[in-house]
Amino acid sequence: MSTLEPLYSIKVTCLSCEHEFMTSRVRPSFKKAVRTDADFCAYYKNENPDFYVVRVCPKCGFSSTENSAVKLSDKQRAIFKDKINVRWIERDFGGQREWDTALETYKLALLCAQTIGDTERIIASLLQHIAWLYRYKGDHEQELRFLKFSLESYIQVYEKEGVGANNAKLLYLIGELNRRVGNYNEAVQWFSRVINDKKIIDAAMIRASREQWSVLREEMNAKLMELPEEMKDRR
Repeated sequence: MSTLEPLYSIKVTCLSCEHEFMTSRVRPSFKKAVRTDADFCAYYKNENPDFYVVRVCPKCGFSSTENSAVKLSDKQRAIFKDKINVRWIERDFGGQREWDTALETYKLALLCAQTIGDTERIIASLLQHIAWLYRYKGDHEQELRFLKFSLESYIQVYEKEGVGANNAKLLYLIGELNRRVGNYNEAVQWFSRVINDKKIIDAAMIRASREQWSVLREEMNAKLMELPEEMKDRR
């Protein structure tokens, strides 16, 4: 009996030039994460499904995810053509992807999303995924850089959408990203919103906020212990 391969191909129609192309996906049976970080970054034993999220048109270079804009206006097509397509050298990202290829596809998707004015939520998510890719590599400096970009973007999402019962995950994530970049006071404020806002009934996010608030308290105490005595007295 033949062993099932982790990857399979799907046919996609480019939103910009309408060219049909094949792109790889990871089979659902291979998508079980070994572990997941508190900001939802997942780790896998075999192929990482996150490497295959972005679909890149080999003909024109338009790059997006299944959550991106479902169609482009004539204006968006014209802007993309003028800013990105004219510089595009045809290449195919349809097969297996290594880390560096995955990073290239995410940066292409980010560039496309920013160029056509896709939603802030899409841009925030792409920035966060780029941060995760650097985390996989152990590049803390670049990870932190993109986490900060992602955090700014998610805050813009919150400012546009406001708080509702469905936004508990967003509030939690803003708290967690603040914690990761060292904005401890801001992190406390965002976690407490999830815990104390009576409109929020997402039990999983309330529990996660309590857990990360505990982690945060330990980190703040550890930082306090590192301070010279005279600095502690001023606090």
